[in-house]
Amino acid sequence: MFSGRTGERLDTIYWIEGQYLAEAIREINLFMRDWRTGDAVQMDTRTIDIMAAAHNLMDVNEPYMLLSGYRSPKTNAMLRSQSGGVARNSLHMRGQAADLRLNSRSTSQITRAAQSCAAGGVGRYPGSNFVHMDCGPVRTWNG
Repeated sequence: MFSGRTGERLDTIYWIEGQYLAEAIREINLFMRDWRTGDAVQMDTRTIDIMAAAHNLMDVNEPYMLLSGYRSPKTNAMLRSQSGGVARNSLHMRGQAADLRLNSRSTSQITRAAQSCAAGGVGRYPGSNFVHMDCGPVRTWNG
């Protein structure tokens, strides 16, 4: 389901018959760590579910390119100092958000798939070619 900045890839089944698989969730948490600091947290499974549902709706075999999952407060502060588009209390710092890209789909297509899940926030960043998905309140925006 994911590929990372360093070429690492994670294809794992994390849910079977209504149950999350603990080992798979641990792998996802590690994969979605703050790559700048190495810090990892328990990612909110609601965000993982939204990402998986949107991916399934697009009927693609290509994994998401994960640009940002968990962000430590240190990383978030550094990114805020460089860009006005980074929230002070970002859901990334709670393990509740991910910034994703697919080479085979436009940000508009990814956004539509994520919005059709009617769960969480969906932010479209066409200039940077990624879509933000989170398990916060249902909302949409363009960055």
